[in-house]
Amino acid sequence: MSITTTTLTRAAGLCAVAAGLVYIGVQVNHPHLSVAYAGTTDYAVRQTLKVVMAVLSLVGITGMYLRQVQKAGVLGLVGYLVYAAGYLVMMGVEFVGAFVLPTLTDKAPGYVTDLLTVAFGGTSSGDIGAMRTAITVMGLTYLAGGFLFGLGLFRAHVLARWAAALLALGNLSTIAIKALPEVNERLFAIPTGVALIGLGWSLWHEHRAAAVRPITTSANTSGTSSTVSDTAPGPAARLDPAGTR
Repeated sequence: MSITTTTLTRAAGLCAVAAGLVYIGVQVNHPHLSVAYAGTTDYAVRQTLKVVMAVLSLVGITGMYLRQVQKAGVLGLVGYLVYAAGYLVMMGVEFVGAFVLPTLTDKAPGYVTDLLTVAFGGTSSGDIGAMRTAITVMGLTYLAGGFLFGLGLFRAHVLARWAAALLALGNLSTIAIKALPEVNERLFAIPTGVALIGLGWSLWHEHRAAAVRPITTSANTSGTSSTVSDTAPGPAARLDPAGTR
């Protein structure tokens, strides 16, 4: 099996689709976070899936950016870097939530309670150390990065624009969580999840279509036509790192 730009790009698209599905799935019937819940198997599974989601999302948005890097401009670059930083920090925070907090539910229940409180925008009564900074940075970079990256994708007009717009608006809408306490905050994850699915599908489908689309070329010496496949690109195509042809 040969590894090509098209293969990697399509894989990134599938990662984005999987990330969106996981992101939505872990929100379904999610119990209230508490010390008691943090020691359950259901909590461990959901938190582990959140780590996986962050990894898949990072791979997915990297593929999206590389696909439209020539049209993304400064806005696309800044949006990608900030959004990627958000997912990297999220990966670390969710890892702590999945593998560290369950071991502290009996030894330091107060710390677990404070950390869970801060994670949902509350005020802790105790000191949670660097985790407070990590959670703040995660929130800011995720929100700002998602909005800027969505705008960059929309302006580039390479992938599905409806999904790019939904990504920008979905991340921006999380600002309203505190203003709408009567609304389940987990519902705000759905637009972003759908956006990742749409963008990932667009990225995968576009390169799948390109891989099977026949190209008709003329033979200069014989004056006849022949058909070749995109799966065997010519020298010019192989020199294009982003696959934007």
